[in-house]
Amino acid sequence: MTDNPFPTDDPQGYLNDILKDAKAAGADAADAIMVAGTSSSISCRLGETEDLERSEGSDLGLRVLIGQKQAVVSSSDLSMNAIGQLIERAVSMGKAVPDDAYAGLADPDQLATDIPDLDQYDPSEPSAEHMIDMARACEDAARAVDGITNSEGSEASFGKSSVYLAATNGFAGFRQGSRFSISVSVVAGEGTGMERDYDYATCVWQDDLPDPTDLGRGAAERTVRRLNPRKVESTQVPVIFDPRVASSLVSHLSSAINGQSVARGTTFLKDSMGAKIFADGITIVDDPHRQRGLRSKPFDGEGVATKTRNLIDNGVLTTWIMDLATSRQLGLETTGHAARGTGGPPSPSSTNVHLQAGNISRDDMISGVDRGLYVTEMIGMGVNGVTGDYSRGAGGFWIENGELTYPVSEITLASNLRDMFKNITPADDLKFKYATNSPTVRVDGMTLAGV
Repeated sequence: MTDNPFPTDDPQGYLNDILKDAKAAGADAADAIMVAGTSSSISCRLGETEDLERSEGSDLGLRVLIGQKQAVVSSSDLSMNAIGQLIERAVSMGKAVPDDAYAGLADPDQLATDIPDLDQYDPSEPSAEHMIDMARACEDAARAVDGITNSEGSEASFGKSSVYLAATNGFAGFRQGSRFSISVSVVAGEGTGMERDYDYATCVWQDDLPDPTDLGRGAAERTVRRLNPRKVESTQVPVIFDPRVASSLVSHLSSAINGQSVARGTTFLKDSMGAKIFADGITIVDDPHRQRGLRSKPFDGEGVATKTRNLIDNGVLTTWIMDLATSRQLGLETTGHAARGTGGPPSPSSTNVHLQAGNISRDDMISGVDRGLYVTEMIGMGVNGVTGDYSRGAGGFWIENGELTYPVSEITLASNLRDMFKNITPADDLKFKYATNSPTVRVDGMTLAGV
């Protein structure tokens, strides 16, 4: 089932006319993307509705290429008079900008022709009353847990988008997506002894959301467990990352192998293609075709076919994350990772990425540590993508004799991502909750800076 939120009964024909007019105005080639979206959100705090917002809109982006020059112009006014002016501006800009040796559309044999159905669109739309009920139920369940003293609120939200992409190389594609979310954040304790924690869930289909009361109760229980944290002395111990924060390590890899960073030489992995940067048995997958995945897409922002790839295969780095421009700059083939908005040219970005599960349970992983740290929260962005140096604030629970004991806070974890990647051990508890997912992981050899 598809909706047509655009101000025309024939969006594809509308884009084709724009491309034809762009070529008539002087463009050698062009592509156009039209995006329409609807979103709404409602927030509650202490049982009262605080905000109810809704937005609807549509935008068009036109990219023209004149020789090796390119220009991108966008507009939210989709009337033909406004589009005519848009085309004139784009062509005028395209004649004035410097050459870009790597600009250009995809070749016909690179284009997606078989568009798989990835179950990305739920046509249902929750009413404001339903979202209010969800948010209240979530917060009420959290506030009912003993030890919770305050709330930062709960929010329920919904969004859907429709995208048409067309180009003078013959590509024409359409996709729709939907998102449903619920979140809550609560406080436990009093005065200087207060602690905060949260939980959230985002799904493509409304029916896949967890029960709001379960989510709220879980967030509150995590918050209460953090009360009365201790400080620990600086040391070097094994660190175990909860899945919620372990996924950040996978995200650091995605950033480090992004084609733009590689082409510019601004990543510590710039010379690591084909090298073993993880231990044996470690596989990290980019899967744009996951059913109901949060970043699934059958074609990329340049109309190129997408496919599942092992970014890391048995510890070895196998590929960069590239769009057409970065692949040309690197002398390689695009990997179909172009992301695209209406206001700029395509750029490379990962899709659904996950670290494959290991063979050890989370409990056995913890029981195998005499002294160490179980991390549940990361603070700050102290990661140097050029050198790989890693230094971030953290909180969690101290491990003593193979058991979680007391909460700890005001800790800094330090290492280098090269060393961390080599010393990652995954547990067997992988679940797909986010766009980037990881099981619980153990990383040996990290420095813990405490008191």
